[in-house]
Amino acid sequence: MFLKHRALQAEYFDSFDRPAAEVAQDYAMLARVNRFFSFATPFQTFVPKTLGETNCRSLSLLDLGAGDGSLGNELTRWAATRGWDWRVTNLDANIQPMRLNPRARCVAASVLALPFRDRAFDVVIASQMTHHLMSDEEACRHFREAWRVTGQMLFLSDLHRNVALYGVLWVLLRLHGFSEHFVSDGLLSVRRSWRVREWRALAARAGIPDARVWLYGGARLILQANRELNLTTDEHG
Repeated sequence: MFLKHRALQAEYFDSFDRPAAEVAQDYAMLARVNRFFSFATPFQTFVPKTLGETNCRSLSLLDLGAGDGSLGNELTRWAATRGWDWRVTNLDANIQPMRLNPRARCVAASVLALPFRDRAFDVVIASQMTHHLMSDEEACRHFREAWRVTGQMLFLSDLHRNVALYGVLWVLLRLHGFSEHFVSDGLLSVRRSWRVREWRALAARAGIPDARVWLYGGARLILQANRELNLTTDEHG
């Protein structure tokens, strides 16, 4: 059955030796797709809803698999409009995309072995990153490491492996004239993604207590887990 199992074919996007101009072009195309799908909205919705406005006034965030850091840039700008100070550190195994954002805080490292102490960041996030990992074991290690360095909240988002999303992307990417390798990788990203029950099982294996996993907007997986802290949630009860 189509999409019953994850694809394991490597994405061209993940190659470390691509020309710099091509990397920049691909991230520009990815930005267009991310804007279409409002990629920052889940983070803007659920982080304040969970932590409350008072706790959101000053946060350190770690973005895993951040690429060119566009999500961190968007969240920092958005938080600033509310008078909040959100300090984002971008982490990616590939140095090339991070060079597109030279003013950002960037760390070159693997999500499977994070070079930070326990609970080093208030919030740890990732967007459309987990499906780039090859196996369930790697995803489990990624979840475990992300939870280890989370001080308050873990919030991960990725694609959901389903036929509807695959069809929407097929039409969208071809209709708007994206390059062939970008179209191929975009569709492969859906095929490489997990489903809700699969992420729930991986979160349990990773030892993340009370992790919530759900389908968001029919297209994305969300994993959220919170530390038991004395949070000030004045406007949320």
